[in-house]
Amino acid sequence: MTENAPANDVMVKAEGVHKYFGRLHILRGIDLEVRSGQVMCVIGPSGSGKSTFLRCINHLEKIDAGRLWVDGHLVGYRQRGDKLHEMHEKEVAAQRRDIGMVFQRFNLFPHMTALQNIMEAPVRVKGEPRQVVRERALGLLDQVGLSEKVDSYPSQLSGGQQQRVAIARALAMEPKLMLFDEPTSALDPELVGDVLDVMRRLAEDGMTMVVVTHEMGFAREVGDSLVFMDGGVVVEEGDPREVLTEPQHERTQNFLSKVL
Repeated sequence: MTENAPANDVMVKAEGVHKYFGRLHILRGIDLEVRSGQVMCVIGPSGSGKSTFLRCINHLEKIDAGRLWVDGHLVGYRQRGDKLHEMHEKEVAAQRRDIGMVFQRFNLFPHMTALQNIMEAPVRVKGEPRQVVRERALGLLDQVGLSEKVDSYPSQLSGGQQQRVAIARALAMEPKLMLFDEPTSALDPELVGDVLDVMRRLAEDGMTMVVVTHEMGFAREVGDSLVFMDGGVVVEEGDPREVLTEPQHERTQNFLSKVL
């Protein structure tokens, strides 16, 4: 455990997290906690820092101030005394193995079948036996409702099917934490439900999830906590049903009046 590390049941802890892009101050002191097995949904207008915060959790973006822990370990840094020292890329990559991420765009390898896409990282990155990984990958395809698409290439799949393969691919690494960056925003409306169903089942199975989303129904039904971000700060946080029906902050009220 690192100095000031969070309690054992806290999977993600952000403390005073700041992020700049040049002169743009994107994150302005984020303090958040996600407990193991919890689903935190993050909502807010474009440019509010939601996706940037998500990318900081697995060190795809480096934070400029503050601390971020995942499962009791500082992300991307090692603390010696009062100073933080950045980890080598190899060490950061090892941390990322425990954090699955699903993007708006599916980012599947176009030259690989659904099965091959799912098997690639556990075989290449973790060095697991191919037959063991193949069995797990087939099980995951079944779990996301695509067992008949084993040999299909991304170009032969709908957007919703590709996104479900992307979720299975992230799960193949057996992560402790799943990050979803607006996973349904690039999909046609009729394909959204299947992806949300997969995420709903993951939540029921106890997966810890941080979900940046504009699907308010999903946030209400599945979320354990709802965070409204605007201007790089957490404006409001609470039980999703309460925040959505009786938001306390005027900025939250204005945002929800436009999207609900």
